[in-house]
Amino acid sequence: MGSANQSQDQAVPSGSSRPGTGSRLERYKELRLTEEELATVLLTPVLLYLGIISFYPIVDTLWASLHTGYILPTEPLTFVGLEHYESLLSNGSFWNSLKVSLIYTFVSVPVELVIGLGIALLLNREFKGKYLAQAAILFPWALPTVINAKIWAWLFHGEYGVINDILIRVGIIDAAFPFLAKPTAALAAMTFVTIWKTSSFMALILLAGLTGIPSHLYEAARMDGASKFEQFRDITLPLLKPTILVALIFRTLPAFQAFGLPYGLTNGGPGEATTTLVLFDHNLTFTRLNFGMGSATATVITLIALGISITYVATLYEPEVR
Repeated sequence: MGSANQSQDQAVPSGSSRPGTGSRLERYKELRLTEEELATVLLTPVLLYLGIISFYPIVDTLWASLHTGYILPTEPLTFVGLEHYESLLSNGSFWNSLKVSLIYTFVSVPVELVIGLGIALLLNREFKGKYLAQAAILFPWALPTVINAKIWAWLFHGEYGVINDILIRVGIIDAAFPFLAKPTAALAAMTFVTIWKTSSFMALILLAGLTGIPSHLYEAARMDGASKFEQFRDITLPLLKPTILVALIFRTLPAFQAFGLPYGLTNGGPGEATTTLVLFDHNLTFTRLNFGMGSATATVITLIALGISITYVATLYEPEVR
């Protein structure tokens, strides 16, 4: 028996693993999967999830936009082609909501980028309480959008709002001003609120990009006599372009598809002065139960958002920037 055990021990090559004690790599090799097969196995659940959660609703919305009676059982399913799109393009409320969304987006996002970059540059320095400050600036962004909107609706209230009270006390205005009852003022107030809320989010993304820029580049620039502005222009901005691209996409698309803030702050009023495209689509679909035109509006919103993303990538993407 002893000699048999000894011969079995000698049969196991030195440095090899016994059954059940092999490394993960060895167990993976025993599956005899190529890298392509392993990638297929790992990606299939993800692609199925995306197909069910993302792609199917998009196709279903497009299909609904070409029919009537697709949702409501009281109406027969009828193919109408591009009829809903034609009705949409002749709808004045649609064009007004598109104008509101474009103004709201392309006024707020550039301001957020400038403010966020300034905050990120300050937070990238070393000072006492740095990490506490980084956490503090996220407070406005962390507030739920509707709660944030309701808070500012009280602050902007035309009779007993705190903002009116402060402006009267410092002598800027003589009487309370109805911020949310005037079309231009309401849109400006909504834009101000989103800038206040999301500039910190922009700063957080840009701060991540700033921390990835090697410090020796700035040291070499200082040794060459470059000023702070020249360092910012020639080092910071070029190397920050990929991060700026991500920040712009992350903020422009939610801003263009804004719903919670206009809904909670003004409910689209006064009139339709703050009715964004998504709020218009919501009212069309769930208030008027016009699912065909609502689906057409959703499709148009998706196409415009895709166009904005492509424009950003074509303008700012630079593969050579590392």
